[in-house]
Amino acid sequence: MKKTFALLSALLSLLIILSACGKDEEKTKALSTEKLLVGVTGGPHEQVMEKVKEVAAKDGLEIELKVFNDYNTPNTALDDGDLDVSSYETKQFLDAQKADKGYKISEVFKTLTFPMGVYSSSVKSIDDIKKGDKIAVPNDPSNEYRALKLFEKAGLITLKEGTGEKATKKDIAENKLNLEILELDSAQLPSQLGEVAAAAINTNFAMGAGLTLKDDAVFHEEEKNNPYTNYVVARDVNKNDEAIKKIKKYYQSDEVKQFIEETFNGSVVPSW
Repeated sequence: MKKTFALLSALLSLLIILSACGKDEEKTKALSTEKLLVGVTGGPHEQVMEKVKEVAAKDGLEIELKVFNDYNTPNTALDDGDLDVSSYETKQFLDAQKADKGYKISEVFKTLTFPMGVYSSSVKSIDDIKKGDKIAVPNDPSNEYRALKLFEKAGLITLKEGTGEKATKKDIAENKLNLEILELDSAQLPSQLGEVAAAAINTNFAMGAGLTLKDDAVFHEEEKNNPYTNYVVARDVNKNDEAIKKIKKYYQSDEVKQFIEETFNGSVVPSW
């Protein structure tokens, strides 16, 4: 029995090694120019990639979508070789993930910009915010910095010199109106508008609550030349593959651009 157990253990170890080797080989292969598995988050990224899929199909490239409900899993799946490319994140978020987890993945082309907006159910203008009011920002690192910068641009606060992507409300140097700043989960911000004078909300969550940048935001980031553009991301070994050039051509086509402009009414804009 001991010999049998040892033999089974050896066979199992061999299978694990062979499986790992096979996966490593799969990760370093050039991407197919006939079929791609693309990871997206639900919402606008999924909607736009569905349109890209339609355009690509006319030219013989099949795109299969895998939809995620969080921001962390897609990068893990891509780095592990379980996706061909992903489409859902800003370079700032990607760089933070690479620094934290050592992923060998890189941005390959621009896709969409989601300008962050300040929304309110009680004021009609950013200038109506008064002394002692509560304002809310996302509590995740890159988005909190982005929201604080937006309130700084609106003239409500000033951040300490040299403040970076991991800034929190502790990095505020000047708060003339003595505003109370609440750090809340991004997804919860729309439901808290009745409790605060204003909140900086990511576009995907604002849209989910029926809010649009043009009709409802009392202040927002610039729509053009916005530094928080999103990218399609690929493994480093695949970033110059012919398949990347093909999907870029379809994504950045006039047909897809028109779809974005007609579908999202300025809340989501083409980045190219």
